[in-house]
Amino acid sequence: MKPKERIIKVLNREQPDRIPTFEWFIDRSVGKALTGSENPIEIVERLDLDGINIRADYKREPIVHDTHKDEWGIIRKDTGDCIAAVIDSPIPNITQHKEYHFPDPCASHRFDTLRQATKKFGDRRAIILNLRDGFSDMRDLLGYENALLEMLMHAAQFKELLDRVVEYNLTLAKQAVREFDIKIVATTDDIATNTGMLMSPDTYYNVIGPAFQRIIRGYRDLDLKVIKHCDGDCSAVIDFWIDAGIDCLDPIDPGANFKMADFNRRYGDRICLKGNINCTGALEKGTPEDVEAEVKKCLIDGGKRFILSSSNTIHRGVKPENYAAM
Repeated sequence: MKPKERIIKVLNREQPDRIPTFEWFIDRSVGKALTGSENPIEIVERLDLDGINIRADYKREPIVHDTHKDEWGIIRKDTGDCIAAVIDSPIPNITQHKEYHFPDPCASHRFDTLRQATKKFGDRRAIILNLRDGFSDMRDLLGYENALLEMLMHAAQFKELLDRVVEYNLTLAKQAVREFDIKIVATTDDIATNTGMLMSPDTYYNVIGPAFQRIIRGYRDLDLKVIKHCDGDCSAVIDFWIDAGIDCLDPIDPGANFKMADFNRRYGDRICLKGNINCTGALEKGTPEDVEAEVKKCLIDGGKRFILSSSNTIHRGVKPENYAAM
């Protein structure tokens, strides 16, 4: 069975020939230690992973040696890990959001990395297009604290900008399906911490929920399988997400005391599950033997139709030998 077929099988809640695995991101230093390459596509090929996560490409304009502005007008600082940290956002006042212009979704370079991955893997490995389902784009455009305040203080304008975000992500998805025949989309939007949601469930349902339903419906209308990522304790909205049409939930976060066996029992007949090897526990601080024990437990608890992965990413703190053991 091809690696891609394994992932499609489990997303269809069918049993593959073996449990598939892939990661949202693998830190370049970890990847180089294991494969000799810092290229994400080469790392996936040499580790023989079943899939690769690909984001749209946005040009960056250097500001100082470790800081840049991207096409969104977002200023980010390179910290040495997979994802640069947002330090300034382009929309200081949501009541003026109509003056803000999104990057061109159809720019010729928008899917350069996706094009390279398609050329490399063809139909062998699953190529997962990493888009958004709403809040994370709002967080980046408005700033974290400001986004949380504006959804309460200016809910109408927040919804207007959120609708623009939804439309933008759906446009990207349509382009990728048309040009590259993408079959799977991942939405990596976090709305929780280890102790609960960033906003009240009522606020989520009233302000973000309708946009979430619309974007998931839009992805499904494109015949895309949808993997929903959210760290932390998102239990208050999991049933809502499933009813909206997601096919898979990630990462069954051990940091929120989520256990794969519990989730398999509650949701395993409705959706695929992905996770939950602790990337801030055994993978970072343990031994290869600790990781092996955790993986074996996850294989038993997850049943026969899930995706094995870390609880977030293979970040810079993960010991290469521990990821090799996983």
